[in-house]
Amino acid sequence: MEVQGTIKKIESTKTFGNNGFRKRELVLTTDEQYPQFLLIEFVQDKTDLLDAYQVGQQVKVSINLRGREWTSPQGETKYFNSIQGWRIEAMQAAQPDANMPPVPPMEAFEPADDLKEEDYDDLPF
Repeated sequence: MEVQGTIKKIESTKTFGNNGFRKRELVLTTDEQYPQFLLIEFVQDKTDLLDAYQVGQQVKVSINLRGREWTSPQGETKYFNSIQGWRIEAMQAAQPDANMPPVPPMEAFEPADDLKEEDYDDLPF
């Protein structure tokens, strides 16, 4: 899955446990009528992907939805969801094609003054 939006916040990398589990969180604001603030986790080697980005940048993030079940010592079962990012790329405004010549302004096109209804028209439509 993919989600697009503006980076609102990038947390620093946090390390947990003796095995050195690393996690870094990104808050993304979606660009829609009712913007959503999505907390996206990047883990282990994916935490380094965020080094190239900054707050305010428009990005597209590839994500996986993760869910887990947890049972308390009292026997109560709870469910938790998370959004895990695995790729991020900057969104760029469409660049004009360098090989295509620029379109002349509308004033450069003059209307035909000598058009007659009886002139033969060979256009197929």
